[in-house]
Amino acid sequence: MLKIQDITYAIDGRRLFESASATIPTGHKVGFVGPNGTGKTTLFRIIRGELALESGAIELPRRAKIGGVAQEAPANDLSLLDTVLAADVERAALLADTSEDPNRIAEVQTRLADIDAWSAEGRASAILKGLGFDEAAQKRPCSDFSGGWRMRVALAAVLFSAPDLLLLDEPTNYLDLEGTIWLEAFLARYPHTVVVISHDRDLLNRAVGGILHLENKQLTFYQGNYDTFAKTRAAKRAVQAAAAKKQSAQREHLQSFVDRFKAKASKAKQAQSRVKALERMELITPPEEVAKRVFTFPQPEELSPPIVAIENGAVGYGGPDILSQLELRIDQDDRIALLGKNGEGKSTLSKLISGRLKTSAGRLVTHNKLRIGYFAQHQVDELNLDETPLQHLQSERPDHSPARLRAMLSGFGLGPDQVDTVVARLSGGQKARLSLLLATLDAPHMLILDEPTNHLDIESREALVQALTTYSGAVILVSHDMHLLSLVADRLWLVSGGRVTPFDQDLAAYRDFLLGGAAPKKSSEKPKIKKPGRELRIAARSELKRAEERIEKITVMHEKLQEKLADPKLYEDHNAADLAVWQKKFHEVETALLRAEKLWLNASETVEKLENV
Repeated sequence: MLKIQDITYAIDGRRLFESASATIPTGHKVGFVGPNGTGKTTLFRIIRGELALESGAIELPRRAKIGGVAQEAPANDLSLLDTVLAADVERAALLADTSEDPNRIAEVQTRLADIDAWSAEGRASAILKGLGFDEAAQKRPCSDFSGGWRMRVALAAVLFSAPDLLLLDEPTNYLDLEGTIWLEAFLARYPHTVVVISHDRDLLNRAVGGILHLENKQLTFYQGNYDTFAKTRAAKRAVQAAAAKKQSAQREHLQSFVDRFKAKASKAKQAQSRVKALERMELITPPEEVAKRVFTFPQPEELSPPIVAIENGAVGYGGPDILSQLELRIDQDDRIALLGKNGEGKSTLSKLISGRLKTSAGRLVTHNKLRIGYFAQHQVDELNLDETPLQHLQSERPDHSPARLRAMLSGFGLGPDQVDTVVARLSGGQKARLSLLLATLDAPHMLILDEPTNHLDIESREALVQALTTYSGAVILVSHDMHLLSLVADRLWLVSGGRVTPFDQDLAAYRDFLLGGAAPKKSSEKPKIKKPGRELRIAARSELKRAEERIEKITVMHEKLQEKLADPKLYEDHNAADLAVWQKKFHEVETALLRAEKLWLNASETVEKLENV
């Protein structure tokens, strides 16, 4: 059992925890959530004994082994497999024991059997395979791999060592979709206690059975997965808000009586009793407003389809082709997720479509007015650390006024505190927001997003979903966030074996396949009995279904924005900037809804014509 008892801790005078307590039962899998910068990683360091508390205590069972991912696996000449095996310190020490004492030899052999040491190599290999390393890669030295891949090795090492308390800080940030799905399944069956900091909603729904929430310097433990936590917390906030409102009205009534009659001798006694009632009343604080998370993507003009077409294309890096026989078409209303294991060519395809790579064979044709926005994680690292977000924008738009540039930054959730802060001091999420703004500055007709949610918290990810849903351009997504893919993508392309083919099943089927299910059906498979025009009818019905789902999603957003704009507080003078953002968002949603209805009408007419043939 992990007991956090009345802990208080501050950094540079800023309190992160104040008499905070929580208890996590042994064997529980817990997601640790809360706004960025509130102290989640700091709590991990306190638990590991790296930081000293001002007051309070952390209690763990005696001899409990605590494990977490090292900053990076060493870039040495040890093979990946040997690096992971070395993480089990006890096993390594027992195997290195050269004692010739028969009693000691017996003890060592007994202990090796107890810890299942002889199956260690197979277990370590299985973990590495789940994280994307095949048998050949496992034999290569760590120095052969980049920092991101070595982080996977570090994760494999701590998983193999099987600590009693496993602390993971954003483990999916350096995993692809396949690795993330494997990790979900691994954590769900992990035999000891797990606490994982994550903003990956699917992982928090599938792999954990409890949520530890950090808010207002306090810790609260909730039973259930993330969706259960979100509902429970929303209900608690509603009750708290109602109680605070009721108490406020009661206090106003009592204070009104006191103000009115305190000077009258005949009412002085009653007034004094009401003063005491006010003093005894324990103040109920209304819940703070959830921090606004918004993205405001500029809307491009509509282009005639297709905006991109590839005919018998191939692409590589000067050597053998990575992808070949490409027959692809992209229209402006497409929302496409690229599936496939790491190294199969998803990023290569993204670079080809974006114009960063040329075809080595075949033909790639784009609309002559096409503008493309490209976001990849490396672009976040390429920001100028010594410049502020405002200076980044001034370099791109020197003719715009500072006020206009600040409004643009505000539309991506970068407020006054961040606008004039140098990039080096911004959080990972704030840097990602700036990079997304720069990628969409020219109102692109197509957005290519390669792992856009790394470093974004859950509220920011939801805001990104809303922005992409109302965005009127095409979207190409590479992401390990299944929640994002399921809400945004309506077409799936599988990149595998040097080919790119439509994946006709859904994400759930793909997840089952990755976890060891049946191989996915290929779209090239033809039914044995085929009626004339059947493929056309299936395609048309599929398009109609996507149009209906799109309308449904946008309608929900439209209703929420109507509620937001109906709030009188939004029209107060100090909220003028927020009002402009929300009014712009509402206009974008209305435009998107009209366009979605038009697409639905066209799809409906097509289906009707084909059904009557």
